[in-house]
Amino acid sequence: MQASQGPRRSGSVPRLYHQPMQQVQQYYTPFRALDDNIYNDSSSFGTQISFQAQNEQFFTIDSFSPPSMSFSPFSPQCSQSYMSDPHRSYDNTCGSPVSGYSGVDDGTRKNHVLMELKNTLQWPESDIDDSGSCSFNGVASRPSRRNQVSDIASRLDLKELLVACAEAVSEADISTAEVLMNVLEPRVSVSGVPMQRLSAYMLEGLRARLLSSGSIIYKKLKCNEPTSSELMSNMQVLYHICPYYKFAYMSSNVVICEAMKNENRIHIIDFQIAQGTQWMLLIHELARRSGGPPFVRITGIDDSQSAHARGGGLKLVGEKLASVAESCGVPFEFHGAALSGCEVKIENLRVRHGEALAVNFPYMLHHMPDESVSTMNHRDRLLRLVKSLSPKIVALVEQESNTNTAPFLLRFRETLDYYTAMFESIDVARPRDDMQRINAEEHCIARDVVNIVACEGADRVERHEPFGKWRSRLLMAGFTPCPLSPSVGETIKDMLKGYSSNYRLAESQGAIYLGWKNRALATSSAWQ
Repeated sequence: MQASQGPRRSGSVPRLYHQPMQQVQQYYTPFRALDDNIYNDSSSFGTQISFQAQNEQFFTIDSFSPPSMSFSPFSPQCSQSYMSDPHRSYDNTCGSPVSGYSGVDDGTRKNHVLMELKNTLQWPESDIDDSGSCSFNGVASRPSRRNQVSDIASRLDLKELLVACAEAVSEADISTAEVLMNVLEPRVSVSGVPMQRLSAYMLEGLRARLLSSGSIIYKKLKCNEPTSSELMSNMQVLYHICPYYKFAYMSSNVVICEAMKNENRIHIIDFQIAQGTQWMLLIHELARRSGGPPFVRITGIDDSQSAHARGGGLKLVGEKLASVAESCGVPFEFHGAALSGCEVKIENLRVRHGEALAVNFPYMLHHMPDESVSTMNHRDRLLRLVKSLSPKIVALVEQESNTNTAPFLLRFRETLDYYTAMFESIDVARPRDDMQRINAEEHCIARDVVNIVACEGADRVERHEPFGKWRSRLLMAGFTPCPLSPSVGETIKDMLKGYSSNYRLAESQGAIYLGWKNRALATSSAWQ
């Protein structure tokens, strides 16, 4: 959900399936081997949880047993049906509240259609049955194989077609994949319903994967970078129309404020400071502290991609925060570290004796490569480094998805599941033909989707893990979970009053979950 901390991703998807529209100059930077039993990627796909509507009483789930209200995130309540595979189940070994594989229903009808489609694709053009032929001016003509394939494919819905295409790509069945992509192309649109919009980007990911892999994919997807003003404008669009950023900022701020309520000198290390918006809110809160505000020092870490979005380096963030602090009467100091998380060393953090330390990980750790990518294992290295600093509090916010080391086909289905919920949540906020929404999705979220589907190895920087896996990593790094106070849930509940009632909150294993309907999309937790 935030800008990448790893290799630069592609900017926009090169082939977008929509009617020509006048471009609006706006852009947005997206939100953005250990024990095999703990890190088993066959679990926690499509995290589902019994959520409470935001205008109802906040509640806690006390166990991992499936609550009676739990249902598939794509139930009849949603725009598309995306039921769990009845032939396959996964153990919930990673602690997500209610997890189940979210695959397409392998019913008899779908299997029959797919078998018919595959058989047709295997026939040479000359073998197509003449029984479907017709006469024009006395000359018999027979339907082409392409027409037969199109007719068969029309009996599959969009999700079934996408998964069938992904299966062909996974099996290196290029001819089948290409035919299915051609069938899909006229059925997707970045200005259509949520499934049509997401399908446009999933299709681009499949095309890119079929063309190549690794670093070459970036060249295939490369496009002109938007200007910083476009990035900033689109940032504001998504910040206001969906609550994912505010969920991260507000929950972490409450956690940090409560941990630091008796401290006079506070040092905050933010591993993805972006525009610094989160800390403007916190500074105002600290200024109202009884007995006077504390001294606040912020170390802001961010990479060059965020610098491009800002239109300048971290100095701009420091100046803005210093101005806010001065207006509030808060003693303040800022230190910028223009680094990716993989480059951070202890000397970059400038920890001082006598200052209470808070560390913030906002949608950032999933960009760190782990042991499956590099022997350096920066994901766990960074956690161990932070633990060595003895922080008073660590705030972690991550997307609730499982795409890190999952095999391609499972990763594709999980991505389809996760982002369908996200696109549905965005859809309720703006009209279908709204160019600001289209640009925000196209230039930001689409990049994440294409990266997950198309790339492997170090080039795949979107590597999400569900909360249960983050919990295991943090525990192994020596951290202890810090229970969230009721005020965290109350703050988020108040924030959600300005959004659709389909957003949900729940709590389990010390984390607060934000969901759309019954699909968990993000978690916030605190650690010591």
